[in-house]
Amino acid sequence: MRARHTRVGRVAALLTVSLVAAAGLAGCATSDASDANTIRFALDWTPNTNHTGLFVAQQEGYFADAGLNVEILPYNSTSPDTLIDSGNAEFGISFHSSATYARAAGAKVTSVMAPLQHWATGIGVRADRQDIRSPRDLDGRTYAGFGDAGEEATLRKVIENDGGTGDFDTVVLGTSAYEAVYSGTADFTVSYFAWEGLEAERAGTPMTYFDYTDFGFPDSYAIVVDGGDEWMAEHPEQARQFVQALQKGYQKAADDPDAGARDLIDANPGAFPDEDLVVESQRMLAKDYMLDENGRVGTQTLERWSGYSKFLFDAGVLAGPDGAPLTTEPDWSTYFTDEYLDQG
Repeated sequence: MRARHTRVGRVAALLTVSLVAAAGLAGCATSDASDANTIRFALDWTPNTNHTGLFVAQQEGYFADAGLNVEILPYNSTSPDTLIDSGNAEFGISFHSSATYARAAGAKVTSVMAPLQHWATGIGVRADRQDIRSPRDLDGRTYAGFGDAGEEATLRKVIENDGGTGDFDTVVLGTSAYEAVYSGTADFTVSYFAWEGLEAERAGTPMTYFDYTDFGFPDSYAIVVDGGDEWMAEHPEQARQFVQALQKGYQKAADDPDAGARDLIDANPGAFPDEDLVVESQRMLAKDYMLDENGRVGTQTLERWSGYSKFLFDAGVLAGPDGAPLTTEPDWSTYFTDEYLDQG
């Protein structure tokens, strides 16, 4: 599921002194990309707790210590993967699904780290819906969705795995999906646990969630960081320095979530009306989503990467550079690398 649609939908697109304003849309970035120590990082949405490690690295001076000038490009309607592939950013936030779609279609991007090790989204229904107690009860219901190519296939498989038919109606509503479910005009949606889930509870509209992996569906990296293949090949040392500084930022955010949340808030004054929500969100991510089995952040495995990406291939939603569905399964080991991470 494209978590981009499920995060901080009500935060205004307020990007502050910590962000370098992009001059328009893709193709209009103003940095001198010939300076290998200047790295442009593309956001997928307004600043939120998925980005905490980035702002920790900025606020704590990790990028500066590595001799890097990191410019954080505000979110716009052009995806980070497109900006990276076109040379208008060197790195950016992406998602397991988005990165898979982009590379399958020919984009020269590779995932260099996974800040969230697991799905951080799940199927959400109002907690008072006594008629919906498991995914199979979603048959014949209305899904408020976001238009991602793989979301309906994912939901259908989860429902089928629970004994349902997987037949449901879809209305594409974007961030209005949550209000549709809260008001009862739609039956279910996909929520980001560490934001919409917390918001709903705090607003008095508690939700019940069904985790995909509880119903035999493969786990997934909720977010990844993609880098441009050509730039990284030409500047391997700067790429390594950047990724390791970013990794250090996410590690600190995982080990000390309250301090991480404070760095995120301080870097974006005025962006978070409810600062307690930011802290609570970061604590949830640090506890359940950021660390691998060894207590480290950023790592990726072929098993995790190939599980969900293979599902997207088998579901027929991956298209090649010509726009036609892929007929040969890709080599998933080429879609990610851990070579830039600090392995210590």
